[in-house]
Amino acid sequence: MPGSSPRAGDRPDDSLIAADRTLRQFSGYTMKRAFHVIQSDLNAALAPLGLRMLSFSALVVVVDNPGLRQSQLAEVLAIERPNLVLVIDELERAGLICRNPSPDDRRAYALDPTEEGRALCGTAIHAVQEHEDRVARALAEPERQALIAALLRIETPEEGETSDG
Repeated sequence: MPGSSPRAGDRPDDSLIAADRTLRQFSGYTMKRAFHVIQSDLNAALAPLGLRMLSFSALVVVVDNPGLRQSQLAEVLAIERPNLVLVIDELERAGLICRNPSPDDRRAYALDPTEEGRALCGTAIHAVQEHEDRVARALAEPERQALIAALLRIETPEEGETSDG
């Protein structure tokens, strides 16, 4: 349907592929298009749990790293601190994490998951795994692993490589 975002499993019709044929030669454009499908399906998978992609990511990192400072979480998630504060507020209001004064820096807050946060995190990880299986079903496991490896190489090129394209 023109003007609507594709859902997981939907393939653009030939006229749409022809319309952006020149752009599809670029990995960034193709990744962006795939990301829109992934993001839509992921948000649908997380919505019943009261989470979004960013709040899920923040919760997982806090559960995996209790005591992490807000500034460290912002760095790990590669988002601006003011934007992160909104996500932390959301998770704290939901009773999933708590902020405590950092033991080594009273100006900073350490983030800790609550028991409810740990439980929801486990449930959400399962939902995200189902989402992954759904959106990547056309890929064989070696292709899926190769995709992740390729994306990691783009994110962190080895010495002497560049991400210029």
